[in-house]
Amino acid sequence: MKQKKKNKVLEQVKASRKQSRNDEIKSHGKAINYRKIMESKKVFNRKKNKADADEGLPYLL
Repeated sequence: MKQKKKNKVLEQVKASRKQSRNDEIKSHGKAINYRKIMESKKVFNRKKNKADADEGLPYLL
């Protein structure tokens, strides 16, 4: 079987990403997710507030 040629540029990019990730973990103590959007606790959310109210009142009659 033939082995695939490795792309040296791709290897360098992967190595730099891994190094950056390790530095981030060292500085912050944990990995930080940049893709997920964290919702502020101060934002008014009608859907969530309605769900909380429904739990307390099972019957309206």
